[in-house]
Amino acid sequence: QENIIVPVLVGNKTEIEKLCKEIDFDINGIEIYEENNPAKSAVKAVELIRDGKADILMKGLVSTAPLLRAVLDKDTGLTKGSTLSHFALVESPYYHKLIGITDAAMNIAPDFNEKVHIINNAVEVFHRLGVKEPKVAIVGPLEVVNPKIESTTHGALLAVMNNRNQIKGCIIDGPLAMDNAVSKEAAKHKGIESEVAGDADILVAPDLNSGNIMYKTMMFIGGATSAAVIMGARVPIVLTSRADTDKSKMMSIALAAAM
Repeated sequence: QENIIVPVLVGNKTEIEKLCKEIDFDINGIEIYEENNPAKSAVKAVELIRDGKADILMKGLVSTAPLLRAVLDKDTGLTKGSTLSHFALVESPYYHKLIGITDAAMNIAPDFNEKVHIINNAVEVFHRLGVKEPKVAIVGPLEVVNPKIESTTHGALLAVMNNRNQIKGCIIDGPLAMDNAVSKEAAKHKGIESEVAGDADILVAPDLNSGNIMYKTMMFIGGATSAAVIMGARVPIVLTSRADTDKSKMMSIALAAAM
């Protein structure tokens, strides 16, 4: 209805038509591929993308597990040798621009190499949206290296890799605490001179625990709105949760379509 995408539906055709009638949605001219088995529906959806008949994969009522199995299948899936990661683009009333958060939903405890992939996936989103050199903050509990805190050593090493052009297309600084990643005043108070501090485009969380808490706190307490996609596959994947609002789902579709 908003002319953002043309839907291609896979599933029980009778149930789809019934639901569309209930919400007064005209499905004339929309392709519907009949498949009553949820796991086979996921495989069919992936097949349509591989065949060039669709450009975005979106989870409907099928469970997440069979969908990801279909995506990750080595022979018939959509993998391209990268780590899949969750990326959320957030609009906060308390920040001066859109900001990305990763990874809040996919990688439980990413190792160093996985964090490189996670950063590259997030940077790819910004490149596709027209930002040539996004500023990436590797966040943790403090802004100095403590060998006992892995997130700080990872942050420092990732920043060095970026400085040596091993991670390209962005500006990375780390470790940064959350306050100096998003507040120039906090960074100045702590004597941090950085292109990223106080002006980050992307926040890279140490792990899923911290990323998920950060993301949901911004949504449910901070009054933010968001769009989220799974990156690292051949196409963007919209993997919404039951707690997502209709607006958030629409914005996630729009983000995927923009790429």
